[in-house]
Amino acid sequence: MLKTFEKYYFIVVLIAVAISWAYPNSFKWVLSEYSGVNVLNLLLSIVIFTMGTTLKVENFVDVFKHPKEIITGLSAQYIVMPILTFVLVSLFSLDAGLAVGVVLVGAVPGGTASDVLTFLAGGDVALSVSLTAVSTLIAPIITPIITLLVIGNNIQFNPINMFLSIVQIVIVPIVLGLLLNYKFESFCERLKDYLPALSALVVCLIVAGVIGSNKQAILTSSGIILVVIILQYFLAMGLGFAAGLLAGMERKQIVTIAIEIASQNSGLSSALAKTHFPSLASATVPGALYSVWQNFIGAILAYIFKKYYI
Repeated sequence: MLKTFEKYYFIVVLIAVAISWAYPNSFKWVLSEYSGVNVLNLLLSIVIFTMGTTLKVENFVDVFKHPKEIITGLSAQYIVMPILTFVLVSLFSLDAGLAVGVVLVGAVPGGTASDVLTFLAGGDVALSVSLTAVSTLIAPIITPIITLLVIGNNIQFNPINMFLSIVQIVIVPIVLGLLLNYKFESFCERLKDYLPALSALVVCLIVAGVIGSNKQAILTSSGIILVVIILQYFLAMGLGFAAGLLAGMERKQIVTIAIEIASQNSGLSSALAKTHFPSLASATVPGALYSVWQNFIGAILAYIFKKYYI
Protein backbone atom coordinates (compact mmCIF):
# COMPACT_ATOMS: atom_id res chain seq x y z
CA MET A 1 0.00 0.00 0.00
CA LEU A 2 2.84 2.38 0.87
CA LYS A 3 4.60 1.65 -2.41
CA THR A 4 1.38 2.46 -4.27
CA PHE A 5 1.05 5.70 -2.33
CA GLU A 6 4.63 6.60 -3.22
CA LYS A 7 4.13 5.72 -6.89
CA TYR A 8 0.97 7.84 -7.28
CA TYR A 9 2.08 10.64 -4.97
CA PHE A 10 1.19 13.31 -7.55
CA ILE A 11 -2.47 12.14 -7.50
CA VAL A 12 -2.54 12.41 -3.71
CA VAL A 13 -1.15 15.96 -3.96
CA LEU A 14 -3.93 16.83 -6.39
CA ILE A 15 -6.57 15.38 -4.05
CA ALA A 16 -5.13 17.32 -1.11
CA VAL A 17 -5.22 20.55 -3.13
CA ALA A 18 -8.83 19.88 -4.20
CA ILE A 19 -9.90 19.33 -0.58
CA SER A 20 -8.09 22.43 0.66
CA TRP A 21 -9.65 24.47 -2.16
CA ALA A 22 -13.17 23.28 -1.35
CA TYR A 23 -12.68 23.49 2.42
CA PRO A 24 -9.85 26.02 3.06
CA ASN A 25 -10.13 25.80 6.85
CA SER A 26 -9.64 22.02 6.87
CA PHE A 27 -5.86 22.41 6.67
CA LYS A 28 -5.57 25.73 8.47
CA TRP A 29 -3.83 23.98 11.36
CA VAL A 30 -0.78 23.41 9.14
CA LEU A 31 0.09 27.11 9.32
CA SER A 32 -0.81 27.48 13.00
CA GLU A 33 1.15 27.39 16.23
CA TYR A 34 0.40 25.19 19.22
CA SER A 35 2.10 25.87 22.55
CA GLY A 36 4.67 27.98 20.73
CA VAL A 37 5.45 25.24 18.18
CA ASN A 38 5.21 26.19 14.50
CA VAL A 39 3.41 23.25 12.86
CA LEU A 40 4.77 23.96 9.38
CA ASN A 41 8.36 23.97 10.64
CA LEU A 42 7.69 20.78 12.58
CA LEU A 43 6.34 19.04 9.48
CA LEU A 44 9.36 20.12 7.45
CA SER A 45 11.62 18.83 10.21
CA ILE A 46 9.89 15.45 10.10
CA VAL A 47 10.57 15.22 6.37
CA ILE A 48 14.24 16.11 6.84
CA PHE A 49 14.58 13.65 9.73
CA THR A 50 13.22 10.76 7.63
CA MET A 51 15.82 11.50 4.98
CA GLY A 52 18.54 11.80 7.61
CA THR A 53 17.87 8.21 8.67
CA THR A 54 18.78 7.06 5.15
CA LEU A 55 22.13 8.87 5.13
CA LYS A 56 25.59 8.26 6.52
CA VAL A 57 28.30 10.77 7.40
CA GLU A 58 30.33 9.46 4.46
CA ASN A 59 27.65 10.76 2.07
CA PHE A 60 28.40 14.35 3.04
CA VAL A 61 32.17 13.85 3.22
CA ASP A 62 32.16 12.49 -0.33
CA VAL A 63 30.09 15.44 -1.57
CA PHE A 64 32.50 18.05 -0.22
CA LYS A 65 35.47 16.11 -1.54
CA HIS A 66 34.04 16.90 -4.96
CA PRO A 67 32.91 20.55 -4.74
CA LYS A 68 32.07 20.76 -8.45
CA GLU A 69 28.46 19.74 -7.82
CA ILE A 70 28.03 22.27 -4.99
CA ILE A 71 29.52 25.13 -7.03
CA THR A 72 27.42 24.20 -10.08
CA GLY A 73 24.24 24.01 -8.03
CA LEU A 74 24.79 27.31 -6.21
CA SER A 75 25.73 29.10 -9.44
CA ALA A 76 22.54 27.90 -11.12
CA GLN A 77 20.50 28.74 -8.01
CA TYR A 78 21.70 32.30 -7.51
CA ILE A 79 22.81 33.38 -10.99
CA VAL A 80 20.82 31.46 -13.61
CA MET A 81 17.49 31.41 -11.75
CA PRO A 82 17.41 35.18 -11.02
CA ILE A 83 18.32 36.03 -14.64
CA LEU A 84 15.55 33.72 -15.86
CA THR A 85 13.11 35.37 -13.46
CA PHE A 86 14.08 38.87 -14.62
CA VAL A 87 13.48 37.88 -18.25
CA LEU A 88 10.03 36.41 -17.47
CA VAL A 89 8.91 39.43 -15.44
CA SER A 90 10.04 41.77 -18.21
CA LEU A 91 8.44 39.77 -21.03
CA PHE A 92 5.02 39.43 -19.38
CA SER A 93 4.82 42.98 -17.96
CA LEU A 94 3.30 41.79 -14.69
CA ASP A 95 1.75 44.28 -12.28
CA ALA A 96 3.87 45.37 -9.33
CA GLY A 97 2.52 42.84 -6.82
CA LEU A 98 2.81 39.77 -9.02
CA ALA A 99 6.20 40.91 -10.33
CA VAL A 100 7.56 41.18 -6.78
CA GLY A 101 6.16 37.73 -5.95
CA VAL A 102 7.77 36.10 -8.98
CA VAL A 103 11.10 37.82 -8.29
CA LEU A 104 11.06 36.57 -4.69
CA VAL A 105 10.36 33.01 -5.86
CA GLY A 106 13.46 33.26 -8.04
CA ALA A 107 15.60 34.91 -5.35
CA VAL A 108 15.03 32.57 -2.41
CA PRO A 109 17.09 29.41 -1.80
CA GLY A 110 16.05 25.89 -2.72
CA GLY A 111 13.30 24.44 -0.58
CA THR A 112 13.06 21.23 1.39
CA ALA A 113 10.64 19.95 -1.26
CA SER A 114 13.69 19.40 -3.46
CA ASP A 115 15.11 16.97 -0.92
CA VAL A 116 11.87 14.99 -0.83
CA LEU A 117 11.52 14.92 -4.62
CA THR A 118 15.17 13.91 -5.00
CA PHE A 119 14.49 11.15 -2.48
CA LEU A 120 11.50 9.96 -4.53
CA ALA A 121 13.39 10.27 -7.83
CA GLY A 122 16.30 8.15 -6.64
CA GLY A 123 18.75 11.04 -6.93
CA ASP A 124 21.67 12.07 -4.76
CA VAL A 125 19.87 13.01 -1.50
CA ALA A 126 23.07 14.00 0.31
CA LEU A 127 23.91 16.46 -2.48
CA SER A 128 20.35 17.83 -2.45
CA VAL A 129 20.34 18.33 1.32
CA SER A 130 23.79 19.97 1.16
CA LEU A 131 22.72 22.34 -1.62
CA THR A 132 19.54 23.27 0.25
CA ALA A 133 21.45 23.92 3.47
CA VAL A 134 24.27 25.93 1.86
CA SER A 135 21.97 28.01 -0.35
CA THR A 136 19.77 28.77 2.67
CA LEU A 137 22.75 29.70 4.85
CA ILE A 138 23.88 32.38 2.39
CA ALA A 139 20.32 33.54 1.58
CA PRO A 140 20.32 36.39 4.14
CA ILE A 141 22.97 38.11 2.02
CA ILE A 142 22.19 36.88 -1.49
CA THR A 143 18.37 37.15 -1.54
CA PRO A 144 18.21 40.91 -0.73
CA ILE A 145 20.97 41.63 -3.27
CA ILE A 146 19.13 39.74 -6.03
CA THR A 147 15.86 41.48 -5.16
CA LEU A 148 17.59 44.89 -5.19
CA LEU A 149 19.17 44.20 -8.59
CA VAL A 150 15.97 42.90 -10.18
CA ILE A 151 13.27 45.18 -8.73
CA GLY A 152 15.34 47.89 -7.07
CA ASN A 153 13.89 47.45 -3.58
CA ASN A 154 15.99 45.96 -0.79
CA ILE A 155 14.51 43.48 1.68
CA GLN A 156 15.34 43.76 5.38
CA PHE A 157 15.09 40.67 7.57
CA ASN A 158 16.94 39.17 10.52
CA PRO A 159 19.70 36.76 9.34
CA ILE A 160 20.25 35.48 12.89
CA ASN A 161 16.61 34.36 13.17
CA MET A 162 16.86 32.77 9.73
CA PHE A 163 20.04 30.97 10.73
CA LEU A 164 18.35 29.63 13.89
CA SER A 165 15.40 28.45 11.82
CA ILE A 166 17.74 26.58 9.47
CA VAL A 167 19.39 24.90 12.44
CA GLN A 168 16.00 23.87 13.85
CA ILE A 169 14.38 22.74 10.61
CA VAL A 170 17.33 21.23 8.72
CA ILE A 171 20.51 20.72 10.71
CA VAL A 172 19.08 19.23 13.93
CA PRO A 173 16.75 16.72 12.19
CA ILE A 174 19.53 15.58 9.84
CA VAL A 175 21.94 15.08 12.72
CA LEU A 176 19.32 13.14 14.69
CA GLY A 177 18.58 10.98 11.64
CA LEU A 178 22.27 10.34 11.06
CA LEU A 179 22.74 9.38 14.71
CA LEU A 180 19.79 6.99 14.58
CA ASN A 181 21.19 5.38 11.44
CA TYR A 182 24.62 5.12 13.06
CA LYS A 183 23.33 3.51 16.24
CA PHE A 184 20.56 1.36 14.73
CA GLU A 185 21.57 0.76 11.12
CA SER A 186 19.54 -2.44 10.63
CA PHE A 187 16.41 -0.77 12.01
CA CYS A 188 16.80 2.22 9.69
CA GLU A 189 17.32 -0.15 6.77
CA ARG A 190 13.90 -1.68 7.45
CA LEU A 191 12.39 1.82 7.69
CA LYS A 192 13.34 2.55 4.07
CA ASP A 193 10.17 0.78 2.88
CA TYR A 194 8.05 3.28 4.82
CA LEU A 195 9.91 6.59 4.71
CA PRO A 196 9.20 7.76 1.13
CA ALA A 197 5.44 7.41 1.68
CA LEU A 198 5.66 9.20 5.03
CA SER A 199 7.61 12.06 3.45
CA ALA A 200 5.09 12.29 0.61
CA LEU A 201 2.17 12.41 3.06
CA VAL A 202 3.74 15.25 5.05
CA VAL A 203 4.43 17.24 1.87
CA CYS A 204 0.77 16.80 0.86
CA LEU A 205 -0.31 18.33 4.18
CA ILE A 206 2.06 21.28 3.69
CA VAL A 207 0.81 21.97 0.16
CA ALA A 208 -2.82 21.75 1.26
CA GLY A 209 -2.18 24.18 4.10
CA VAL A 210 -0.47 26.75 1.87
CA ILE A 211 -3.07 26.64 -0.90
CA GLY A 212 -6.04 26.76 1.48
CA SER A 213 -4.68 29.79 3.28
CA ASN A 214 -4.09 31.63 0.00
CA LYS A 215 -7.34 30.73 -1.80
CA GLN A 216 -8.73 34.26 -1.86
CA ALA A 217 -5.48 35.78 -3.10
CA ILE A 218 -5.30 33.18 -5.88
CA LEU A 219 -8.89 33.85 -6.97
CA THR A 220 -8.26 37.57 -7.32
CA SER A 221 -4.99 37.26 -9.26
CA SER A 222 -4.52 37.44 -13.01
CA GLY A 223 -4.56 34.15 -14.94
CA ILE A 224 -1.30 35.11 -16.67
CA ILE A 225 0.58 34.38 -13.46
CA LEU A 226 -0.12 30.67 -13.96
CA VAL A 227 1.67 30.78 -17.31
CA VAL A 228 4.65 32.58 -15.77
CA ILE A 229 4.90 30.12 -12.86
CA ILE A 230 4.79 27.09 -15.17
CA LEU A 231 7.42 28.59 -17.48
CA GLN A 232 9.60 29.55 -14.52
CA TYR A 233 9.54 25.98 -13.23
CA PHE A 234 10.17 24.14 -16.50
CA LEU A 235 12.85 26.54 -17.71
CA ALA A 236 14.61 26.27 -14.35
CA MET A 237 14.44 22.47 -14.58
CA GLY A 238 15.85 22.55 -18.10
CA LEU A 239 18.66 24.93 -17.18
CA GLY A 240 19.49 22.72 -14.19
CA PHE A 241 19.82 19.73 -16.50
CA ALA A 242 22.01 21.76 -18.86
CA ALA A 243 24.26 22.88 -16.00
CA GLY A 244 24.69 19.30 -14.81
CA LEU A 245 25.45 18.01 -18.29
CA LEU A 246 27.96 20.79 -19.00
CA ALA A 247 29.68 20.04 -15.69
CA GLY A 248 30.03 16.37 -16.72
CA MET A 249 28.03 14.97 -13.80
CA GLU A 250 26.51 11.51 -13.48
CA ARG A 251 22.77 11.05 -14.03
CA LYS A 252 21.89 11.01 -10.32
CA GLN A 253 23.66 14.32 -9.80
CA ILE A 254 22.16 15.88 -12.95
CA VAL A 255 18.63 15.04 -11.79
CA THR A 256 19.46 16.36 -8.33
CA ILE A 257 20.73 19.71 -9.66
CA ALA A 258 17.68 20.09 -11.92
CA ILE A 259 15.23 19.35 -9.10
CA GLU A 260 17.11 21.61 -6.67
CA ILE A 261 17.03 24.63 -9.00
CA ALA A 262 13.37 24.19 -9.94
CA SER A 263 12.16 23.51 -6.37
CA GLN A 264 12.24 26.86 -4.61
CA ASN A 265 11.49 27.73 -0.99
CA SER A 266 8.15 29.19 -2.04
CA GLY A 267 6.95 29.37 1.56
CA LEU A 268 9.80 31.75 2.34
CA SER A 269 9.02 33.86 -0.73
CA SER A 270 5.39 34.26 0.36
CA ALA A 271 6.47 35.15 3.89
CA LEU A 272 8.89 37.81 2.63
CA ALA A 273 6.25 39.22 0.33
CA LYS A 274 3.72 39.53 3.14
CA THR A 275 6.22 41.05 5.57
CA HIS A 276 8.15 43.44 3.33
CA PHE A 277 5.55 44.37 0.70
CA PRO A 278 2.32 44.66 2.75
CA SER A 279 0.78 47.17 0.32
CA LEU A 280 1.03 44.64 -2.55
CA ALA A 281 -1.45 41.93 -1.53
CA SER A 282 -0.97 39.93 -4.73
CA ALA A 283 2.76 39.52 -4.02
CA THR A 284 2.03 36.40 -1.93
CA VAL A 285 0.19 34.68 -4.80
CA PRO A 286 3.19 33.49 -6.91
CA GLY A 287 4.74 31.72 -3.92
CA ALA A 288 1.51 29.89 -3.12
CA LEU A 289 0.96 28.83 -6.74
CA TYR A 290 4.59 27.80 -7.17
CA SER A 291 4.35 25.62 -4.07
CA VAL A 292 1.43 23.67 -5.51
CA TRP A 293 2.89 23.40 -8.99
CA GLN A 294 6.38 22.31 -7.96
CA ASN A 295 5.05 19.57 -5.69
CA PHE A 296 2.41 18.34 -8.13
CA ILE A 297 4.47 18.29 -11.32
CA GLY A 298 7.64 17.55 -9.35
CA ALA A 299 6.12 14.29 -8.09
CA ILE A 300 5.27 13.27 -11.66
CA LEU A 301 8.77 14.10 -12.89
CA ALA A 302 10.34 12.26 -9.93
CA TYR A 303 8.49 9.11 -10.98
CA ILE A 304 9.61 9.57 -14.62
CA PHE A 305 13.25 10.20 -13.64
CA LYS A 306 13.40 7.14 -11.42
CA LYS A 307 11.74 4.83 -13.94
CA TYR A 308 13.28 6.01 -17.21
CA TYR A 309 16.44 8.05 -16.53
CA ILE A 310 18.30 7.02 -13.40
